[in-house]
Amino acid sequence: MADLKPLAPHLIGGNFLLHETDTQNVFTPEELSSDLRQMAETAGKFMEKEVLSQVEALEHQEPGLAVQAFKKAGQIGLLGGEVPEEYGGLGLGKVASVGVSEQLTRLGGFGVTCGAHSGIGTQPLVYFGTPEQKKKYLPRLASGEWMAAYCLSEPASGSDALAMRAKATLTSDGKSYVLNGTKMWISNAGWADLFTVFAKIDGQHVTAFLVERTTPGLSVGKEEHKLGIKTSSTRRVVLEDATVSKDQLLGEAGKGAYIAFNILNFGRFGLGAGAVGASKDLLRVAARYAGERSQFGKTIGSFGLIQQKLGHIAAKIYAAESAVYRTAAMIDAVMETGELMDSMNPAFPRGLDEFALECSIIKVACSETLDRAADETLQIHGGYGYTEEFPAARAYRDSRINRIFEGTNEINRLFIPGLLMRRSQRGRFPLMPAVAKIVKELFDLAAPEEFPDPLRSGRSLLANAKKVALFLSGAAYQKFGEKLIDQQEVLAGLSDLIIDIYLAESAVLRAQKHAGKADASGSHATLAAIAVNDAATRMENTARATLASWAEGDELKTQLGIVKRLLRWTPLNATALKRKVAQRLSEVASYPALLRA
Repeated sequence: MADLKPLAPHLIGGNFLLHETDTQNVFTPEELSSDLRQMAETAGKFMEKEVLSQVEALEHQEPGLAVQAFKKAGQIGLLGGEVPEEYGGLGLGKVASVGVSEQLTRLGGFGVTCGAHSGIGTQPLVYFGTPEQKKKYLPRLASGEWMAAYCLSEPASGSDALAMRAKATLTSDGKSYVLNGTKMWISNAGWADLFTVFAKIDGQHVTAFLVERTTPGLSVGKEEHKLGIKTSSTRRVVLEDATVSKDQLLGEAGKGAYIAFNILNFGRFGLGAGAVGASKDLLRVAARYAGERSQFGKTIGSFGLIQQKLGHIAAKIYAAESAVYRTAAMIDAVMETGELMDSMNPAFPRGLDEFALECSIIKVACSETLDRAADETLQIHGGYGYTEEFPAARAYRDSRINRIFEGTNEINRLFIPGLLMRRSQRGRFPLMPAVAKIVKELFDLAAPEEFPDPLRSGRSLLANAKKVALFLSGAAYQKFGEKLIDQQEVLAGLSDLIIDIYLAESAVLRAQKHAGKADASGSHATLAAIAVNDAATRMENTARATLASWAEGDELKTQLGIVKRLLRWTPLNATALKRKVAQRLSEVASYPALLRA
């Protein structure tokens, strides 16, 4: 691979662990243009009129209804945002896609249909297709005339995708490939017109192929009887001597893994962005119900424990949303450089790969934020929440898949520290020099500074938390060496620490950037303070548990003392902060209104 060009520090994946980020280098939702806000509003109106008004029929899979809604979304430009203009799309970036994704996921199954199409279904062609392939398919995909699907998983290979058994054999005349195998859990399979299928040429070389639905030998199984996302189609895709011409090969023979995993980076980002939108909608539902339901002569929204739930959900959404927009803008900035990775032919944009770590963070954090929002929304509804009469039950079922989609959260937790180590070995990320510097200075490092402003204190704490993450990474590598890759519990602990740092820092940076008039209600500062306060406790507990998994005796006591000093934090009155958020929610009824000055 050719040497990569230098980028600004904040535009290097994972570099937030090594450097302090200036608030001016962080993009926030408050900076969205009026055009992008209008796009999101258009998507919201579409959802109200065409989707949510027919939710029962869609959930019971009334024939043709979901596809009809999908096509209408395409006709008004909601599916082609990231397709280049020359191929019928809008040519927009990640920042522009977030608001639309948030709206489309207000019904989980429909969000899956659109996300699987616009994301992992269409983007392999956008970034790896030939001009001829793009001209042939992208206009139809951007407009919603055709639907796309991504076929990677198999019955015997889920997380271990490269263990796939699907095979591709070149015909004797060298003009075509014959595909055989079965793909499983394929979103949109029942309705898709174009499938990106991964198979091994001669049983060895992973390669991607574009396969049309009408290809002889391609068939789909019956609809899976799923727990949730019932508006979507999920089936097996079966290939029995399905013959495709050689020009249907996508990218380069034997380089399908580059396509699969780089596209999954953006898939993970898109999933996280959608999860934030679904979480916001659930908070609206929960706050409204809490304001309407009376017990003991009062609305339940006036009760302390309900207020704690609402305030906690809002703070988690704030941190997740802040991280999503921060990451989206960084991806866009690197994409705009036009720099290409020459790992395969054709070369692909560096922006696809640069923030793989952050995309995994987004996927894990936002899917778990949505799970918490769904769980607490159901709890706030009490017995009614457990019935299908209210939206909480459906949302609870729909949310669960997100921790499995696009690589399970467990796989992503292993991926995060693993990626840092691999990039370090390749000279692409200075992990070990940073670790060595921290270890050398360890006993001289001061505890976090405390200020009257909790956000300044939070910045100081997070700066030390980064040092703790580096210290633990070095100590773990010293203990296990190359076998660290097998210590999944340790890797997951490091990952949880890194996730908390990125989410809490994103929240604090956003609140600091918009301090003053942009935060007249104080909601930004309050939500960020809750986020960093909650993270403080988790980070110390994570660090202690991770250390205890390999150290013992005096060594453990010494290292725990270092962690305790570096992560010292005087707890905020989170009870009062969450009450404040909940009380404002009772007045304004929605998350967006909560943040308006």
